[in-house]
Amino acid sequence: MIKLSQYTLKFVGLVFVGLAILGVVLPVLPTTPFLLVAAYCFAKSSPYLYKKLINNKVFGPLIYNWQHYRCIEKRAKYIALFTMLLSVGVSALVLTNIYLILLIILLMLLPFIFVLRLPEKQKK
Repeated sequence: MIKLSQYTLKFVGLVFVGLAILGVVLPVLPTTPFLLVAAYCFAKSSPYLYKKLINNKVFGPLIYNWQHYRCIEKRAKYIALFTMLLSVGVSALVLTNIYLILLIILLMLLPFIFVLRLPEKQKK
């Protein structure tokens, strides 16, 4: 039973790493939350994969800053906020139903406020 859950966690972690990689190029997918889920899965199932993810030049600092300081880099924060606004703007242009547009704005409002209020990593 333990091995099955470890394999499942490894698989889920790999899926979330894949989603994070897609999130790098697709503005509608958030990269960092997917990485945090992957890091959690790997921490519980595979020290090797966890270490590999934490030591990654691109993704490692995002995870490290969140785990240790509960903050994100200023650049990542502004990119996230910009892509949220861009997604809402494009949706508003494409959709014709005002209720759908309002629903998208309402659904994006809480995540936008959450990211906006996150502390930024201070430069050393």
